[in-house]
Amino acid sequence: MFEQFTSAIVRAFLMALLLATPALILPNVGLDATQIVLLFALFTGCLIFIEYFARYPSIVEFRYAPPFNRLRFIAIFLTVLSLSIIARARFEPNALSSFLEALGVVVGNVIDFPYSPVQLMVIMLPDDASQQLVVAVRSASGLAYLISLIMLAVFYFYVRILDWPARGGAFNVWVNLPLFDPTAGGDVLPRLNRDGQLNIAFGFLMPFLIPAIVQMMSDLVDPIYLDDPQTLIWTISGWAFIPASLIMRGMAMLRVAQLIDENRKRAYAAARGLQAV
Repeated sequence: MFEQFTSAIVRAFLMALLLATPALILPNVGLDATQIVLLFALFTGCLIFIEYFARYPSIVEFRYAPPFNRLRFIAIFLTVLSLSIIARARFEPNALSSFLEALGVVVGNVIDFPYSPVQLMVIMLPDDASQQLVVAVRSASGLAYLISLIMLAVFYFYVRILDWPARGGAFNVWVNLPLFDPTAGGDVLPRLNRDGQLNIAFGFLMPFLIPAIVQMMSDLVDPIYLDDPQTLIWTISGWAFIPASLIMRGMAMLRVAQLIDENRKRAYAAARGLQAV
């Protein structure tokens, strides 16, 4: 019980720290913005504590199949931290911020080819956007996209090389997929394959669809102003992380379907062997 309590506290603190990172790093953050960030951080931390302190999960998927959630947290935390350091360089530049900014510029320029996600993010900017903002969006998008691709590559290595999640022992579908109802009609195997493929498809399409949707919605509602550092950080982070997270979830569900299929084949083979005897 104490170990579970400690684990829940640590995870809640890290999640709250993630939400508070831009406000902690950026200078000249207003009092109202700080209070709002603190409120969201406390609320999210409480949710994470309740989720991980409870015996059975209700929202968080793959809770007992590390390092799925750990990789996602590390990726989003590194993205938010890196973009916050780059944004702080406008006021207090240093060697680390210069390196991250240069890396983002290089990656952004490489990915900024016609109809690429990075180019769509740049096109989403208003016509009167300054050249400094265009460069900032391109470099932030490139760096965030790079971190997301690394997350996917590491998870693919775990799945294909390290035999995730079978290496950690028996995999419980009900505990690790609390939002997936295995009794909701039909065989779970085609449903898992279908959901996994849909997640991967949406993950690939979202980096292209999000800028287009924002561009269309800007005619109906107030457009998003990326010249604000915190808005830029969270917009770019969500744009890069959510699609990669969907692809990662799709890969995980396809892997679970593969394990179920393999277990069924072994069970059928064993049953045929007993009948032959």
